[in-house]
Amino acid sequence: MARTASGSRSLLRPRTARTEKPDAHERRPLPLPLRLLATLCAFVFMVAFAVVLARLTLNPSPASEALTHTNMHPGRSLRAYLDQPALRDAVKQIGGNILLGVPFGVLVPVVAPRTRGLLRVLLLTAVVMLLVEFAQGALVTGRAFDIDDVILNTTGALIGYLLLGRRMSRAVHAREPRT
Repeated sequence: MARTASGSRSLLRPRTARTEKPDAHERRPLPLPLRLLATLCAFVFMVAFAVVLARLTLNPSPASEALTHTNMHPGRSLRAYLDQPALRDAVKQIGGNILLGVPFGVLVPVVAPRTRGLLRVLLLTAVVMLLVEFAQGALVTGRAFDIDDVILNTTGALIGYLLLGRRMSRAVHAREPRT
């Protein structure tokens, strides 16, 4: 037994791991079965998204072949959309391209946790969308490469990541607390 500063006796207890309440900012991972289910669902949705993306962007459009042109100047197509007399057409073009990127930003960090992070999502999305646009311009009749589509799709992916993808990825792939 040892004496404390006040002179009273106290039993010395061996040091053991303290069980403190977790910090409010510390995240606990979901149980393994839920993590596996969430990852599987995200993978299925990612495949469905890829099919929809391919159908929307890689289908030939012979009727619009004369209207297509390659755009390598950021903003040129956006100005053309906004200069149209019907605002509805501009909203469809711009909004559609942004919405097309949102699922990518939500699902990629869940399916591949190493892609989590604003810069990583930005780079991965830009590369994938560039590849889609290159394929569209080189292989599909009536379609052309448009850098503004890449910018809008990437913007949509970043919106999806910031609104939902980051949280979902953290819930599914939370890091174990460091000891």
